[in-house]
Amino acid sequence: MLKVRKVPMRMCVGCREMKPKKELLRVVRSPEGHVAFDPVGKAPGRGAYVCDNPECLKKAVKTRALERQLECPVTEEIWERLQAEQAQRSP
Repeated sequence: MLKVRKVPMRMCVGCREMKPKKELLRVVRSPEGHVAFDPVGKAPGRGAYVCDNPECLKKAVKTRALERQLECPVTEEIWERLQAEQAQRSP
């Protein structure tokens, strides 16, 4: 009999919907306080997740949800990297 694996779920900071971890983009604040995009999703530190949907990213920017989740400011470079990653994932 095959063992059924549990799919890890995470909440998008933009739309506040629970989605599978693999479908979301992760931004991480390292223990040293450095904020970076985490393409693999395994970097140590406090993480925040955003959907592939550009509207979710816009909402997260407007409400500063990502900054509140990470408890530190997020640079413009991180926002641009998330936008580029969304564009790359979208067909």
